[in-house]
Amino acid sequence: MDENRPGGPGESLRERKKRETRQRISNVATVMFREHGFDRVTVAEVARAAGVSAMTVFNYFPRKEDLFLDRIPEAVAAFAGAVRDRAPGEPPLAALRRLAFRFIDARHPLGGVGENFGGFWPVVADSPALRARAREAVEEVERALAGALAEAGLADPELAAAVTVAAYRSVCVTSVRRQLAGDPFAEIVADHRERMAAAFDALERMVGQPGSHLP
Repeated sequence: MDENRPGGPGESLRERKKRETRQRISNVATVMFREHGFDRVTVAEVARAAGVSAMTVFNYFPRKEDLFLDRIPEAVAAFAGAVRDRAPGEPPLAALRRLAFRFIDARHPLGGVGENFGGFWPVVADSPALRARAREAVEEVERALAGALAEAGLADPELAAAVTVAAYRSVCVTSVRRQLAGDPFAEIVADHRERMAAAFDALERMVGQPGSHLP
């Protein structure tokens, strides 16, 4: 997705340049995929438009699909990191709930709702390759989250990760469909928040782990 993401405070000049190059390539690819369709644009064409070699593109994005679904590493790191970096004594599901609502309130692409997402999801829907990669991304997030939950001492981390990711995905998919249908955005966001809160309430009852109930 074509949105800039600042680096951390300790980012070196070399790291910043690499991040900016990666973002530029992804931005160029996103525009081209939206205009022409994912399957009609080649990596070589993206490379030429971005002013880099095809090899450089693959250095940053191992697969063509990752040019468009470029937030997969961020999603994996965010969900596992929310558990690993939670405050002392904070239940893992409380940390995940907090992450979910931070994404929603910031209109972050990983939160499932945003005024400018309308041009993104039709591209995914129109490409079997992107749909397949999106399913793989869900599995990657689930595996990483299961690992973090295991470190946190949950009795059945694989099950907890599976139901958490499934619930989160279900809420987001419903909201995306409503956005594509043209429903009023304010209503979508309000309903999205309510359904996300209900999902975490159910997860906490299932896992037996109370969390912080955000509005």
